[in-house]
Amino acid sequence: MTEDRDGIVVHWRPMCPYCMKLRLRLRFSKLPYTEVNIWRDPEAAAYVRSVADGNETVPTVSVAGHALVNPSLEEIERAVAEYAPHLLPGGR
Repeated sequence: MTEDRDGIVVHWRPMCPYCMKLRLRLRFSKLPYTEVNIWRDPEAAAYVRSVADGNETVPTVSVAGHALVNPSLEEIERAVAEYAPHLLPGGR
């Protein structure tokens, strides 16, 4: 899965400290999301390259089809509020 038109997809790879930090913060955020390891999914790696100027920059997050390259949790929360408010805790 490379993107979800209604949800959040976190593209990551092993040993990436930025991925580890963001994934940990997301776990505590209560936002629902799916994780995809780009080293195990060539289609996901191609998606990341397509939105990151040809690079495999991770984490890359898709929020309701909108790509965010190396975002902070705050940037993801803003994108969720704008593009997928149904995902906010409490259905805000």
